Amino acid sequence: MRLINLAALMLAALAFTLTLPVQAEDTPIAVVERIAATLDETMEQRRDELMNDRNALNAVIDDVVLRDFDTDYAALLVLGRYAREATPEQRTRFTRAFYDSLINRYGEALLQYTRGSVRVLPFRGELNERRTTIRTQVMINDGTRVPVDYAFRKTRAGQWKAFDVVIEGISYVTNYRNQVVAEISRSSIDAVTERLESQGIEAFEPPDGR
Repeated sequence: MRLINLAALMLAALAFTLTLPVQAEDTPIAVVERIAATLDETMEQRRDELMNDRNALNAVIDDVVLRDFDTDYAALLVLGRYAREATPEQRTRFTRAFYDSLINRYGEALLQYTRGSVRVLPFRGELNERRTTIRTQVMINDGTRVPVDYAFRKTRAGQWKAFDVVIEGISYVTNYRNQVVAEISRSSIDAVTERLESQGIEAFEPPDGR
């Protein structure tokens, strides 16, 4: 469960750039630093409201995550080799189901966020023109700091977007791809999509409970 909850927390953090709009020239580390600062302020000011109004919480996430998190690209990675076999309609439906199933987990994790939970680490090396990784640490309830890295890619429009979260060396996207690909091989893309639509993210929780 920790992998899922931490990944949800970090992906949910991407939703809270609402008060500070993304600039096309922003570097990935600038985006993450703004996320951490805005998350502190937002949850301090709006926690009670968002705890009592799930529609408002979902609306904020839905309005902003698609702008900062490359859901389409992440969904293709999760589908793996089956992305090539899927029709455009199947890919679109899977992406929507994947996103919608995650949004509830985002909200639950976000409501547990406390000020200073995220520490952005200094950037190492040169910034790659197309892909890069930003390192952070997240403090969990027992005071332990867990390494959490954002994987970013630059879109054709020139905007940096996150597409994966790596927690203690475990990729969120890879973790789900292994489960989804195995499920599709036993059934079909449509069956997996239907499961996501009806059961949410719990349908793909890792068997070891991480």
